[in-house]
Amino acid sequence: MDSIPGSQEELLRMRKNGEAGKKGEDHGNALSRKEATEELIGCMVHSEEEAYKLYCDYGHRIGFSVRKGKQSYFIGTRDIRTKDYYCSKEGLKYDEPVTEANFNRPDTRTNCKAMVRFRVDEKGRWTVIRFVPLHNHQLAKPGERHLLRSAKSFAVGKSGVIDPAESAESHAMNGSSDRTVGDISEPPGYTTRDCYNHDNVQNITLIGAGDSQSLVSYFKRRTNEEGMFYWDVQVDQEGRMTNFFFRDGKSRSDYDCFGDAVIFDTTYRTNKYSLICAPFVGVNHHWHNVVFGFAFLLDDSTASYVWLFKSFLESMGGRSPKSIFTDQDEAIMQAAEQVFPNTQHCFSYWHILKNAQSHLGTVNTSQAFQNMFMKCMQGCDTEMELQESWDAMLDEYKLQDNDWLNGLYKFHNRWCSVFNKDTFDGGINSSQWGEVSNNILTGVADESTSITRFALLLEKVVKTLRRNESEEDFRCSQTAPVRAIKHSTVLKQAAESYTHRMYKLFEAEFLDGCGATSCHENSCGGSLLRFEITMQGRGSKMWTVLLDTSTMEISCGCGKFERMGLLCSHALKAFSLQNVDMVPEKYILKRWTKDARRSMYNLSQEDSTQQECTEAELAYRNRAMQYAYNLALKSQELEEARKIFWDSLETGEKALEVFFEMRNLHAQSAKDASTR
Repeated sequence: MDSIPGSQEELLRMRKNGEAGKKGEDHGNALSRKEATEELIGCMVHSEEEAYKLYCDYGHRIGFSVRKGKQSYFIGTRDIRTKDYYCSKEGLKYDEPVTEANFNRPDTRTNCKAMVRFRVDEKGRWTVIRFVPLHNHQLAKPGERHLLRSAKSFAVGKSGVIDPAESAESHAMNGSSDRTVGDISEPPGYTTRDCYNHDNVQNITLIGAGDSQSLVSYFKRRTNEEGMFYWDVQVDQEGRMTNFFFRDGKSRSDYDCFGDAVIFDTTYRTNKYSLICAPFVGVNHHWHNVVFGFAFLLDDSTASYVWLFKSFLESMGGRSPKSIFTDQDEAIMQAAEQVFPNTQHCFSYWHILKNAQSHLGTVNTSQAFQNMFMKCMQGCDTEMELQESWDAMLDEYKLQDNDWLNGLYKFHNRWCSVFNKDTFDGGINSSQWGEVSNNILTGVADESTSITRFALLLEKVVKTLRRNESEEDFRCSQTAPVRAIKHSTVLKQAAESYTHRMYKLFEAEFLDGCGATSCHENSCGGSLLRFEITMQGRGSKMWTVLLDTSTMEISCGCGKFERMGLLCSHALKAFSLQNVDMVPEKYILKRWTKDARRSMYNLSQEDSTQQECTEAELAYRNRAMQYAYNLALKSQELEEARKIFWDSLETGEKALEVFFEMRNLHAQSAKDASTR
């Protein structure tokens, strides 16, 4: 194998020959695991610092962090004789004494045995004498390795500094919005956030004048550079462009994973052109925002929304969301009923509470009023209770003639939880979601921002969201959340399955269920049990849970699992009373797990996505193409990974050829038999 000057191969050979530190070090192309392992055995360096850097460098190339371990000394001196370096996951957290400082620290230990041992001779030469390469945990992916703690100790030369203007132009103008954190080349010692801090939006060179033609030119170039980029433009009778919709390839992949619940927000306008900027937003497996696409609309007419929803639906392969949440708007309601007839259309609580500030004046500042208002939205169990609570609120604050409240109540079936207990919202309409999670466009642009520049800034917003998701994925793969009850098998199962954020939501429900004040169990015949549960701090309110012990199917009157996809405290209490120590798999929704993206490709004959599509074959092709596209992105960094990807494609192609050949032979044999 030829040596590349300044590359990792040359560096390791230098160290093996005792020449490390004599030439400038450069962390070049990544080695394969086999090559790096072979090069490490027998390596020799000249100092403790070089020894540590050597193993850190190896760990960074393979995908793990390094900790300094035990050392021994020459007899009668403080000169090191042997020194060990471990994988950072060596040992177990519970072997350490529990202190206030480490109690809430995420658990990173898996008792991994991977390590390296150096021996120092009388001349001060450090030689590898023992090497254990096997790890018992998931290694960091190539795109995540810059986040490893020991990788941040690498020195970065001047050549590693990012030029702000060059970075801004390359990232914002070259159609790279569908790239995740792992696809961006960066110095090993910096996180992607560090790199983005260099970006200065003032240095973005716009494509042309800030008009509609400039935006179309931007779309065309993005399409040429990224095959999965989708855009659409509506023109009026005079041929003038009025409405725009666009999304990149990664947004399509995000929608396939998390497109069951969609927020459509039309409250933001671009100042210079006064166009409506309407993002389609969802919730990912970390309970963070994920963007499915953006629209610029000239007006808020029903016709514009119909065009936009059709364009959005076409871009997503004809698959409608289960639910869509919008502002209270007649035009949007009519368009949604026309384009998404099988989608549950609800009003977003965030929009309602925001509108209340401008329509209710000082009344809305009263905490007592807000409590009554929230009870009407979320705290009623029957339509009669809603009517009584609503009337009491109007009487208490003399609001019977408030036009906004009267108009809102006219569509109470679109916002009251009584009518939407079976509507999946992914927590969008929960009180925990909050205003911050909805308003993703705050402060993006000002009154001088052109439409093309605004599109570039939206691309930057999407990059930030994806960077955050990638960093959360890395954290979930490398650490385990701290469990409130260490030996609970239910919490252990949840911690292994859910992302950290979703685990904490699940744990809160589990602990809340432990505090139930009374539980009455009754048999309904056969294997069906009925539980009547009251909770601490909730007065005399009772929740009813039904459990079939033969099938382990459970349902609660609160409807949390149907709305959120997460078991409620009442259901978990019922499981506990029956000594169920593992949650049935069907109640651990895949979209909330660490493997949420991986599970989306497990297609089956019962796949609801294919049934919803008017053309099942088109749906299959779209899903298959997106899967291959994601694998290509994942494998593009390393030659070894690219070879694995190509070999898999060739193997699959040969298998398909054999399949169709055998199929044709069987068909011909059947035809010949029929003729005879």
